[in-house]
Amino acid sequence: MRDRLPRKLAAILYADVAGYSRLTGEDEEGTHRKLSEYLDLISGVIEQHQGKVVHYAGDAVLADFSTVTDALTCATSIQNELSDRNRDLPDGRKVQFRIGINLGEVIVDRDDIYGDGVNVAARLESLADAGGVCISDAVRSAIGNKLPLDYEFMGEQSVKNIKEPIRAYQVRLRSGEPPEIAAPERPELELPDEPSIAVLPFTNMSGDPEQDYFGDGITEDIITALARIPRLFVVARHSTSVYKGQAVDIKRVGREQGVRFVLEGSVRRSGNRIRITAQLIDASTGNHRWADRYDRELNDVFAVQDEITRNVTVAVQVELTAGEQAHLWAGGTDNIEAWECVVRGNGYAHRHGHADNQEARCLADRALSLDPDYANAWVLYGLTHYEEALWDWSASRETSLSAAEEAAHRAIDLEGFNPDGLSLLALVKTEQSDFDEAVELGRKAVSLSPKHAANVALYAVALGRAEEYRAASQQITRAIRLSPIYPAWYLHALGSSCFALGEDEQAVGAYRACLKATDPDSAFLPIVRVWLAICLAGAGHKEEARTVSAEVLRLDPNFRIDDWWQFPRKDWAVRERAVRIWNEIVSS
Repeated sequence: MRDRLPRKLAAILYADVAGYSRLTGEDEEGTHRKLSEYLDLISGVIEQHQGKVVHYAGDAVLADFSTVTDALTCATSIQNELSDRNRDLPDGRKVQFRIGINLGEVIVDRDDIYGDGVNVAARLESLADAGGVCISDAVRSAIGNKLPLDYEFMGEQSVKNIKEPIRAYQVRLRSGEPPEIAAPERPELELPDEPSIAVLPFTNMSGDPEQDYFGDGITEDIITALARIPRLFVVARHSTSVYKGQAVDIKRVGREQGVRFVLEGSVRRSGNRIRITAQLIDASTGNHRWADRYDRELNDVFAVQDEITRNVTVAVQVELTAGEQAHLWAGGTDNIEAWECVVRGNGYAHRHGHADNQEARCLADRALSLDPDYANAWVLYGLTHYEEALWDWSASRETSLSAAEEAAHRAIDLEGFNPDGLSLLALVKTEQSDFDEAVELGRKAVSLSPKHAANVALYAVALGRAEEYRAASQQITRAIRLSPIYPAWYLHALGSSCFALGEDEQAVGAYRACLKATDPDSAFLPIVRVWLAICLAGAGHKEEARTVSAEVLRLDPNFRIDDWWQFPRKDWAVRERAVRIWNEIVSS
């Protein structure tokens, strides 16, 4: 087979002078001198924003970036700088650039880049206003609300030499200030002793942002399957989701996630056809270990996921046992629509909001109507009932817990080796104060999916409620390594264990970080504030504890610690200490 030319996903910036022929016709030497000055400026701004100038072509500049945030921040900074320099020039003598930005796959050859990704960026440039920026739909979807910009949809634009119309947006600054530069790299982590991998979010190449969930579902399924292999270290999807929509530096991902290998890919869905690409890269060298492309019918998506997972294990030299091969796809279905419902439902459920939980319930119901034997749909259905009980959203907490328990049992009955069903049942048992059973269920879930960060963290919760605080602290620390960028509730689990162990300063550190990481609209936020105040006081930071407790009472004047429903736990002495400390804070 012929060697494939190397490819990469890149954020591509293409800039060109508006009306260059007219300007040179009127003043050739003056225009060239001004152009040279401006190209030097543009080159410097690109470098400041971690970009690379690929080449110049007369009055045009082609550059690529690792992230769309860097590319778009750079483009707006360029236009702000040039606007200042053009301000005192007559309108007919202003040298104004148009800039187009696209996110796409490019061929890399002899320090240059080629392909449709570049061609689309050039066509977007031609659609931009003089002094403006035009971006593709892929860039708009990836950037979200990260920058203080507005985006004017231009509709579908038919452009030269591009087969399909381009969905384009004009970019508008909300203020005269350029957006902030992206955050610096995260600290480097040590590599595990075993083969290690991070799976990046598969890029949606369909041009429809509504199809993002499809790539997310494929990513999650592959991570979940790989996490069931004991001899493979797999980073959690929550941790790698921060790279979504970014053309990342693979070596940087390896450093930040502490892994040797990185799997990246893309998904293009068109009607009943899908095209999935995947490539495994050695993050230490940047070399490709394996790559393939799959053009299949939509219903073949599950077989493609299976092929990718098995090819990855071969490439990193992890041999699967017969039992591990059988367990890779626990909880699956052959019904593509049911699968899509669960993928979307999980996205809603993990936001921990009341309306989101209701939406997740509707999607779980739909999935079960399509496939009543879909174990993961039962897990999602049970999780929504558990969330109702946890946050007091139902008329009867006991009824909601009973429904969650029944759903978890149904998932386990369908597949006894379904770790998510076991973890859900462990959660229910903690709320029913059956702590020993909860610990045993959590242990079994982790044994079936040893590298699944969320299941490890949930096992830590069960251990903490069962008075096994040191073991809980060890497991949540392990979960944090499996998910270097982790959910806020991991820190709550760590902080509560530290408090129970009398390690109050460590508890304060955990809850301060937890408060910072918790979404302002989350139902979880009041719990974090209360615990932070308690731990601060326990560690002797009385004044700060009073400040935090005052904020709790300001937001909820009727709050009383004695009426506050606490999570059930085996060791009630911990709760009694917490209540005593809180009462001392508010009475001082």
